[in-house]
This record gives sequence, structure tokens and C-alpha cells, in this order.
Amino acid sequence: MFDLFEKYLLSKAAFAASELQQIEAVSVVRRLRKRQFLLQAGEVWAYNAFVASGCLRTYTVDAKGAEHTLNFAVENWWTGDRQSLTSGQPSGYNIETVEDSTVVLIKDEQFKQLRQEIPTLNELVNDILHRSFLTAQTRIQAAISYSAEEKYRAFLQQYPAFALRIPQHMVASYLGMTTETLSRIRRHIA
Repeated sequence: MFDLFEKYLLSKAAFAASELQQIEAVSVVRRLRKRQFLLQAGEVWAYNAFVASGCLRTYTVDAKGAEHTLNFAVENWWTGDRQSLTSGQPSGYNIETVEDSTVVLIKDEQFKQLRQEIPTLNELVNDILHRSFLTAQTRIQAAISYSAEEKYRAFLQQYPAFALRIPQHMVASYLGMTTETLSRIRRHIA
């Protein structure tokens, strides 16, 4: 599965064969079954994780047992808990597979070293972080100003394939609404 990661890297920038070998040398491929955890709340996250195949979600569970989905990650996306990664503190999030998935993991210390030694990788990571910030900013704006229906329409527009791939209760959790509200909105739209 490293070949999928290599293909992704080459689609984003021109990496030398030696640089790709250097990245592969510190990469660990991990296969996960559906509903298996990559990270559980209370653990310290120490990796940079690339999704080679499948779908994962990052979520919390509140005191009443309700799940609150922060994000999803599908093929060619990155996932993890940046707060735990940078602070060294235990994560408050769970990262669980929505379907059978394969991830490429690189320990953060090794990833930082790669970024110093391979400027192209550093530029790619900076671009990813920039786009992630913009996506988070857009999501916050939608959360505080959109109606429930507007949130769902924006979700469908931004992530059309997710509606077919991700269970409705997880989509509802991501949008900050009940499954019943989402069902009502979907019926109205249909």
C-alpha cells in the first residue's frame, strides 16, 4: 500500500526516487477493519497518518454518551490529532474506521526530520495545513450561521460521495443535528 502513498506524493510534487525511498523507509502500513480504532481517547497521538484506502472518522463522546464527529478522512487525506501530536497530551478524540481501511503511519520525529531533509515534502505539508485551516474556518462559519438544511446542502456540495458512503447517523453527528432532523431534511430535499 505504500505505492498508493507514493502515487499521491508524486501527484502533488516532483520527488526524487531517493526521497521516496527515504520516506518509505520510515513508513509503516497498517490495515484496519471496519469499526477498529486507530486512536482512542486518552492515548497520546504520535504519528502523521495518510489514508491509503477506506474511510475514518474523528469523534468525541460526551458525558451523555452522544457522539460528536469532528471530521472524516478518505483516500488521499491525512488524519490524526494535531493537538495531541504537538502537545504530547492525551487525546480527547477517537479515530475509528467507518469501513475497512489502510493507513500509512510515520512517527512525528521521523516526519519532522523528513520535512527538514526534503524541502518538497515540507512545502506539501505547509500547503495541506493551510487548506485544512481554511476548511476548518469554513466549517465553523457554517456551524454558527447556517440552518440545518443549509448545513446539509453545503455538506452534499462539498462532499457528494460521503452521503453514499457514510452512515446517516455519522453525517448527522458531523453536522451537529439529530438523525431524525437529518432524515426530515433528506425527505424534504428529495
